[in-house]
Amino acid sequence: MTDKTDKKPGARKPLSLSTSGKGSVRQSLSGGRSKAVVVEKKKKVIIRPGSGAAPKVKVAPKITVPAAKPKVDEVALAAKKLGLSKAEYEKRQAALSTAQAQADEREAKKAAEQAEREKRMAEEKAALEAKKKEEEAAELRRLEAEEEKRQKEEAEKLAARKPVGAAAALKKEEDTRSEIEKAGGRVKKKRAAPPPTRSKGETKRRRGKLTIVSALAGNDERQRSLASVKRAREREKQRQRGGSGDREKVQREVVIPEAITVSELSNRMAERARDVVKYLMQQGTMATMNDVLDADTAQLIVEDFGHTVKRVSESDVEENFIIDDTPSDEKDRKPRSPVIAVMGHVDHGKTSLLDALRTTDVASGEAGGITQHIGAYQLKLKSGEQITVLDTPGHAAFSEMRTRGAQAVDIVVLVVAADDGVMPQTIESIKYAQEAETPLIIAINKMDSYDANPQKVETDLLQHNVITESMSGDVQAIPVSAKEKTGLDDLAEAIANQAELMELKANPTRNADGLVIESKIEKGRGAVATLLVKRGTLERGQIVVAGEYWGKVKAMMDERNAQLKKAGPSTPVEVMGLDGAPAPGEPFAVVETEQRARELTEYRIRKRKENQSIAASGMANMEQMMAKLANKTSSEMTLLVKADVEGSAQAIKTSLEELGNDEVKARVVYSAAGGISESDVQLAASSNAPIIAFNVRANRQAKELAEKEGVEIRYYSIIYGLIDEIKGALEGMLEPERKETFIGYAEVLEVFDISKLGKVAGAKVTEGRVERGSGVRLLRDDVVIHEGELSTLKRFKDEVPKVQAGMECGMGFLNYHDLRKGDQIECFTVEMLDRKLD
Repeated sequence: MTDKTDKKPGARKPLSLSTSGKGSVRQSLSGGRSKAVVVEKKKKVIIRPGSGAAPKVKVAPKITVPAAKPKVDEVALAAKKLGLSKAEYEKRQAALSTAQAQADEREAKKAAEQAEREKRMAEEKAALEAKKKEEEAAELRRLEAEEEKRQKEEAEKLAARKPVGAAAALKKEEDTRSEIEKAGGRVKKKRAAPPPTRSKGETKRRRGKLTIVSALAGNDERQRSLASVKRAREREKQRQRGGSGDREKVQREVVIPEAITVSELSNRMAERARDVVKYLMQQGTMATMNDVLDADTAQLIVEDFGHTVKRVSESDVEENFIIDDTPSDEKDRKPRSPVIAVMGHVDHGKTSLLDALRTTDVASGEAGGITQHIGAYQLKLKSGEQITVLDTPGHAAFSEMRTRGAQAVDIVVLVVAADDGVMPQTIESIKYAQEAETPLIIAINKMDSYDANPQKVETDLLQHNVITESMSGDVQAIPVSAKEKTGLDDLAEAIANQAELMELKANPTRNADGLVIESKIEKGRGAVATLLVKRGTLERGQIVVAGEYWGKVKAMMDERNAQLKKAGPSTPVEVMGLDGAPAPGEPFAVVETEQRARELTEYRIRKRKENQSIAASGMANMEQMMAKLANKTSSEMTLLVKADVEGSAQAIKTSLEELGNDEVKARVVYSAAGGISESDVQLAASSNAPIIAFNVRANRQAKELAEKEGVEIRYYSIIYGLIDEIKGALEGMLEPERKETFIGYAEVLEVFDISKLGKVAGAKVTEGRVERGSGVRLLRDDVVIHEGELSTLKRFKDEVPKVQAGMECGMGFLNYHDLRKGDQIECFTVEMLDRKLD
């Protein structure tokens, strides 16, 4: 069967079917592709009612449909649109298909890995949960075993105890039953009582303390701890014994000072602080543990708590610390080395003399060739004897250091230059030695000088009650030369003879005490104090109190930085371990406990603050009074001082505050030993004060902060250069002195009224001279009615600078025209002079 339609050019070919009813068609796909598809066509069978059998299905003859060709090659068209050839287009499509396949493969691989990871995590989680359940089960079994063991032990204890009450009756009944059974009787058995009913899932009892395992088990109810069970059991035992369960009250003797905090009072009573606070609230006083109570209130509290009271004064803490000067038994006292101080005027050769004695060169290490602080060390003489030497500064600023040196030593070696003689600091050293009742040895140095005159030195010393042996006195005078190293043996022998006469002894077995010679703050070492042990033996590990600071001795070194384990009498040592740098001259001593050390230092700090507050309030009142009287305020230069050692800082502070007068003065807001830190810069910035650095430097952070805040840091290494510069700055703050010089008189002969100048006086110079621009006073009947400036001075019609006596001139005043005939004019000049501080 064929299609009878006429064939036209370009028309689609007819569908052809084969005899089997199958055919093929061309199917278009994406990308310009196509394929042949086999199709089968079936004829619809219609069955009408009434027909006996199904009609035969006629099979349509097979129609063969030729493959349809596209009118236009789609692949070539797509390639043309992209500007590519067909081969390139197909190659690109193949590459895209490959890339897509690779991407699909990667996605599939990633999904597989994710699934594997989730599976592994699920397995690990399941393993952890299983392990957790096993631990919980083990903990539960352990607790049950402990509880069963405890119950078994209690049952054994109860069985061993003698039954009383209901238990005794039950025991008696059981004994009666056993006797009846033995006699052949019959006893009616009682039915056992049913066990108590419990809800499903309820535990027998609350057992075990709250642990991590039980908390993680998800049980919302907290179980009773074992400690709670033990406490309840103990209370039950006490109740059975008939006890009250309360411990017996311990009565204590409580020491009460003038002021005490609530927490400290509770500690001394061994009571809880909250009980003391609760008691105060019941009495109507709201207080906390840190509040301070007076002695009367504290006494009432102690008595109400059932303790006894011992009232002491707070100053007893300091009085108990006073070093016991009671001499030890003669059998305990051993000979000790003498302690000498080398004193004298600046640049008289004190340090050079000691250099010659110990063959070292300390003077070259001192800035400016002068000693800036006390050096303490030991010398071993050629004779084998050992002496302890304190080299004190000679500059006037270090008078306090010389005072401490004279108080701490046994012998004072006064060095006097043979060419200079007795100088101010020499006199000052003599005075300190005499006040301390310390023997003197005069070392007349610089005997190698051309102008050396030792006889004049000894004669000058007579004016200060120092009589040498050559003058029929008892003071040894030894001529020496530190430069030529002559007379050194004689000086050493004089020191040894004086020490032998004094019979210096000390007890080395008692607790150590002595004086602080010097202190400083070193980076990496903390507070380092130079201590001079006068009596006893200082050992490493002992607790030392020095001034407002205390600490345990961590390390001890001598002048050669050798480590020491102990230091006996007359030994200077550097000690590390204090919590601060104590002031030089403070006494130090060894105490037994840290509590004792804290009490003492806290008391000293409180007293210092109280004294400072009282002095500050008094100064404020005095300043207010002076301001009211003088109607002006004094200029003040605020300074912040940092030095290498505490003694230098104190000396600089004292010297600077002594400068000035009623108009200008220097005030040191803070002085300490150690390098310049950021906190020092911040304090200086808040106080508007420059920082005076003596032999110290600022760290990098402090320098940056000082530049940012505009704080000036001035560095010094010589004490007199520092003092001179600050003195010059104070002199610059002084108001200049007004000096008035009289130059002449003039008498007004006539007054002329000039339109442009006003009133002008026709005057005659009667004495001296008058100058244009000079100061003038107008006198009328010998009374000053005006003081001003001479603005006009003419001779005839010419302006002249000055007019001598006997000449007539015209004079006009600046901004003043009340002139009369017969007035006197006084002329003078004013000069402003710079003032100096005394």
